[in-house]
Amino acid sequence: MASHDDGDGCPVLDEYLIRAGCAFGGEDGCIAEARQHALAFLDQAEADYPLSVPARTRDLTQLVVSELVTNACKYAPGPVLVELRISTHVVDVVVWDSDPAVPAARAADPDRIGQHGLEIVKAVTEGLFIEQEPVGKRITARLALPGTPSRATAARSPR
Repeated sequence: MASHDDGDGCPVLDEYLIRAGCAFGGEDGCIAEARQHALAFLDQAEADYPLSVPARTRDLTQLVVSELVTNACKYAPGPVLVELRISTHVVDVVVWDSDPAVPAARAADPDRIGQHGLEIVKAVTEGLFIEQEPVGKRITARLALPGTPSRATAARSPR
């Protein structure tokens, strides 16, 4: 599987089946719109390619889109760009916003209300890559499709 680094630290697969991008204005309704865009993207991928995206992966993709777009709308002025990419092995969710500050997951705190989004994204993805851009930042979250060894499985496998 050939790959190259497009700058965000996340290897970009040469064999993406389909990619789609969309810009959102950062207003309240854009989060739901971004989730709908993600579902339409996954539907299109299944319709156009011999690919099955299980309900769990669809749900996790929507969750990741929702959390990343929510953070972008909350902390960065201006538009939010979302790109979705899929191969036979992974779904990548890429979100760009205009704030150059690199987010960090906070330490677990069961008494804290809110601000758990990045913790959630890190917990459900195979990788989370953040790159500062000349303007803003780009965050790539990678979700494994079934049949692809997950980080947990790979960590348990004997070498």
